Amino acid sequence: MEHLTTRTTLFAGIAAFSGFLFGFDTVVISGADKTLQDLWHTSNLFHGWIVMSMALWGTVLGAVFGHLPTNLLGRKRSLLAIGLLFAMSAFGTAFANGPWIFAIARFLGGIGIGVSTIAAPSYISEIAPAKYRGRLVGLYQFNIVFGIVVAFISNFYLKDSGENAWRYMLGVQIIPSLLFAVGCFFIPESTRWKSIHDSESKNKETTIFHSSYRKVLWLTFFIALFNQFSGINAFLYYAPRIFDLAGLDENASYLSSVGVGLVNLAFTILGVSFIDKLGRKTLMYVGGIGYIVSLGLVFLSFQLHWDGAMVPYFFFLFIASHAIGQGAVIWVFISELFPDRLRAAGQGFGSTVHWLFAATIPAFIPFLFQKIGAVSVFGIFCCAMMIQMVWIHFWMPETKGKSLEDITEELSQ
Repeated sequence: MEHLTTRTTLFAGIAAFSGFLFGFDTVVISGADKTLQDLWHTSNLFHGWIVMSMALWGTVLGAVFGHLPTNLLGRKRSLLAIGLLFAMSAFGTAFANGPWIFAIARFLGGIGIGVSTIAAPSYISEIAPAKYRGRLVGLYQFNIVFGIVVAFISNFYLKDSGENAWRYMLGVQIIPSLLFAVGCFFIPESTRWKSIHDSESKNKETTIFHSSYRKVLWLTFFIALFNQFSGINAFLYYAPRIFDLAGLDENASYLSSVGVGLVNLAFTILGVSFIDKLGRKTLMYVGGIGYIVSLGLVFLSFQLHWDGAMVPYFFFLFIASHAIGQGAVIWVFISELFPDRLRAAGQGFGSTVHWLFAATIPAFIPFLFQKIGAVSVFGIFCCAMMIQMVWIHFWMPETKGKSLEDITEELSQ
């Protein structure tokens, strides 16, 4: 039986830190949301689709094509490139003088996110012992959430730093980006990648779209689809705006956003701790029930005009449900489904589906709040999570404790 060594944990931790940059970059924009719209006098659709969501469109591009550098250059060099992309994005947004320059800089960071969702889980799953694979790949999700918490806290403390507060909020990311890039020099390349890279020219295995991988593709598609139809990215991007709609003042709104981040972190730690003990499917059940209850409460609070102070607590329950379920499971589960040579491509497919919906849904949020209202938006998300429970029960397999080879064999039958 393989044992977990300190070196393996350290290397996994460095690779997983790309998740910190992912989480920070995703949420830091929320602190500049309304300021940028007022500054550049943009419409709701332009603001949603270009200013706020351009990083997500970059993420889609990185997800679609990220398997290419991850396979051709290797996991290590791809991770190094990710750090440099995030540093360039932080610099560009901090010094942007208009919405288009800002959007281009955000786009670069988005590419980094997209590639990281392929390279980091692939790398960690390939170096991890089967018994600890869920926990180690789960470090990536932990870092995403840690980055989210730090972004919310950073935004809170920088929000009163003057008219250029938004520049400080976005520019500070250059520090962890460069630290991550330096760290990547000290990790070894995945031996599984070396093996498939050396034999690739001799063994042209079929693509992920071959009929033998149809079941795996559908599993990947649906876990990514349901992840975003929970509304998680829409809520993280627009947390202050949602709390404002609920009637909270600006200070309470920012503090509630920080609370969201802290709850996310605490329950992610729980999810990562139990994923190899209880299994992926059990955590999805727990999180799925929590989704339905919390989204139903948010729906009712807007429908029945309950006290706005209750809305943050319903969101805390929603975030806890996401963190212990979908948040802890998605990147682990996808990284386990495909054989070694197709892992990056399969991870890329799942990441592409995830980010297409992650880009589209938040882009419409300001418009949808205006046109159909918060009640309808939260009702749609709640119904989607009910459908997810059916999928979990009838179609999602359990993968805990199994070798990557055994999982591949079972799902190809």
